[in-house]
Amino acid sequence: MGLKKFLVKAPWPAVIVGVSLLAYFASGRKMGTTIFVFFCTFFIGFLHPRFWDKAIETTAIMLIGIFLCLIIGIPLGILASRSNTFEIILRPILDIMQTIPSFVYLIPVVMLFGVGLTPGVVATIIFALPPIIRLTNLGIRQVGKGFKEAGSSLGLTKFLILIKIEIPLSLKTIMAGVNQTLMLALSMVVIAALIGAGGLGLTVYIALGRLDVGSAVIGGTGIVILAIILDRITQKIIKSH
Repeated sequence: MGLKKFLVKAPWPAVIVGVSLLAYFASGRKMGTTIFVFFCTFFIGFLHPRFWDKAIETTAIMLIGIFLCLIIGIPLGILASRSNTFEIILRPILDIMQTIPSFVYLIPVVMLFGVGLTPGVVATIIFALPPIIRLTNLGIRQVGKGFKEAGSSLGLTKFLILIKIEIPLSLKTIMAGVNQTLMLALSMVVIAALIGAGGLGLTVYIALGRLDVGSAVIGGTGIVILAIILDRITQKIIKSH
């Protein structure tokens, strides 16, 4: 995929600076968070060039999955907040999606799409989708009727009320859903390495198969650091709203 190739070919100092700038603005221009993210990202690159490439592959696959989860999940959450019937229909589906073990997702995905990057992304989307739907629905439902009535009295349409009142007031809850979706996507991308998605997960599985404890520890450390970086950035975005 284009994003994956771009990130892999980009110089690692440029990627580190880009991630640090993202953390800087996401944290409200706080240097403490920026320095922490900078050193975490630098440490991944410091481990080994091979592990850096694998970490970038994992990040690219996860970002693609997150982007598609947002495109699908937020509209479904909005629809669920608008219709009790749709929410009742959607709830057991989301319950099933969240209770099925993650490895089970790999079976139908491999049967439909084969082995490779695409089934890994599809499995990631299915596994990580429920939190963003649930929390978007919850956040919009929690917006007080007084705010909506005030918008209606000013002549705003339902769409404008959604854009200008409901989404801004529920943004913190929606961002919490994004954070949970991001963490689930990262865990699934690691598991999806079993069906050819690549990344750090594949490094860990190969190392375990060869009883190469050193490579397994380094790959696992890269996964942990990547999770910390992504969680810290999204948590700062939530707190800034």
